[in-house]
Amino acid sequence: MSLNIVEYPDRELLYLSLANSMAGQLAQYLRVNERASLCVPGGTSPAPVFNTLSGTDLDWERVTVFLNDERWVDGEHNRSNSRLLRRHLLRDRAEAAEYIDLYTGDADAAAAAPLLAPRIEGQLPITVLLLGMGNDMHTASLFPGLSDTVMAFAPDAPAVMPVGGLEEPRITLSARALKSAIHTHLLITGPEKREALERAEKLDPLEAPIRAFLGEATVHWAE
Repeated sequence: MSLNIVEYPDRELLYLSLANSMAGQLAQYLRVNERASLCVPGGTSPAPVFNTLSGTDLDWERVTVFLNDERWVDGEHNRSNSRLLRRHLLRDRAEAAEYIDLYTGDADAAAAAPLLAPRIEGQLPITVLLLGMGNDMHTASLFPGLSDTVMAFAPDAPAVMPVGGLEEPRITLSARALKSAIHTHLLITGPEKREALERAEKLDPLEAPIRAFLGEATVHWAE
């Protein structure tokens, strides 16, 4: 497998170019379809991309946004991915987008997942998917070595699944749901992430979950 990597001279250009690519793909899809879907990661790394994307002249009322995964914490918690998304993406012009919040307020993610699954299923295939990756080669909340990750890689896995065995309980889209994407982008920066990506190429997806998406992804990397 040969990686499709776009290398940028600096992070600022990466963030701007990636935002423009994603906006262009959404706009193109909306020319011939009634609605589009945008699935994005949490964390601070994509925030500059979201800042640019939020001001893009796009028919946001016809776009549904949702996260790859979420920690099972209240939306105002400082660990909440939704909190970051509201601050950086769901504002300006993008405030008009429909947002499916993976945190429902239910007692736990296991109770929420069966209710969320049909809502996310209705958004598939994902029009534009942006993924991140940890140094351990996880993506979304698909982590190496977890029994829940094995279940999330099943071909018939529901679109949304609870994840245990971590410091915080989480909810995640399954590999099947994520792999439905028409356009897939992976954002990584720095030498450690680049080395992790190169390791992942040679491993099984259950050891390096990001590996499952590399065949379809455009990797955007800057030092």
